[in-house]
Amino acid sequence: MRRKLRPPIPPRHGLEPARLKLPDGEWPTLLAHLVDRLPRVTPDRIEQMLREERIHGTDGPLGVDEPYAPGSFIWFHRDLPDEVPVPFEIRVVHRDEHLLVVDKPHFLATIPRGQHILETALVRLRREFDLPHLSPAHRLDRVTAGLVMFVITPELRGKYQTLFRDRKVHKEYEAIAPHDPALALPRTVRSRIVKERGVLAAQEVPGEPNAETYVELAGHRDGLGRYRLVPSTGRTHQLRVHLSGLGIPILGDDFYPELREKPLGDFTKPLQLLARVLAFDDPVTGTHRRFTSGLRLAARDGLDAWAAPPA
Repeated sequence: MRRKLRPPIPPRHGLEPARLKLPDGEWPTLLAHLVDRLPRVTPDRIEQMLREERIHGTDGPLGVDEPYAPGSFIWFHRDLPDEVPVPFEIRVVHRDEHLLVVDKPHFLATIPRGQHILETALVRLRREFDLPHLSPAHRLDRVTAGLVMFVITPELRGKYQTLFRDRKVHKEYEAIAPHDPALALPRTVRSRIVKERGVLAAQEVPGEPNAETYVELAGHRDGLGRYRLVPSTGRTHQLRVHLSGLGIPILGDDFYPELREKPLGDFTKPLQLLARVLAFDDPVTGTHRRFTSGLRLAARDGLDAWAAPPA
C-alpha cells in the first residue's frame, strides 16, 4: 500500500492544508499553472502567496519563479471567507477515548462548506479540544439543532460512519409545527424525495419511496403541536419535506412549503427541529449506547419565546 504523504505545513484553524498534484503539462512555472488552474483566485493573489512562502512542496516553500514539475505535490492554506460569527455555544453531551457527542446549536454548520469554514462545529471542536483529527460520524443541517457524534480516533472513523450508512443508528427528532386536529396520527409517511445538485430545496416526486418517517403527536397547545419523528431513512431535508407534505410545516422553516431568503447573520426564529436521541450498539465495545439532547426547542414555551431576539 502506498504511504500517504504528510503535509509539510501544519493545520491552521483546525484545518489541514489543501493538496494538489501537478498534472502533465508544459507550463513554464508553477505560477503559470496555478493561474490557469485556480480561476477564482486572482493572479496577483497567487503571486503574493508564492512571495510570502505560503505554498509548499515536499522540500519546503516554493518561490514565484519555481519551475513547473509535473507529478509533484504542493500544499497551501486557502484564503478564508468573511464569516458572520454564530453566537451560540456547543454543549458537550459525552466524551470518551473514541467519541465526542455534542449538542449543536441552530445556525451552526456541522462541517466546513461554502461560506461556512471557521464557524462550523467541526472546526470549533478541533480547536477547542486540540483534536486535529476529529471527524464527524454523520451530519446535521445547519438550521437543525441537536446531537452530532464525532470520532476522535482516526482508525475507528469508518466503523462509526458505517453505522449511519447502514441505518443501524436509532434517531429520534422533536419538531414544533401547527396542530391539525383533523390529521390522523400517528402514521408512517413514505414518499420519494429527490434533491438536485445546485437546487436548495428537495422535492417529493412520483415513484418508488426512498424516504420513510414515523410521525407521532406528543402534545399540543395554543395551535402548535409537538411531534416525535423517527426516520428510517436519511434523505436530505426528509423530516421537513414530510411534515410540509402533511400540511404542518415545521415552525421557522424557510424552505418548505415556500423558499424564503434569510440573511446568514439573522439568528431569529430558528427552525424548530431538534435531533433529540441517538442510540446504537457500539461496534468497538459491543455495548448499547443512547444519547439524549439537553436542548429545548424555544417554541415549546410559546410563540413569544421563539420569536424573541436571541440572548
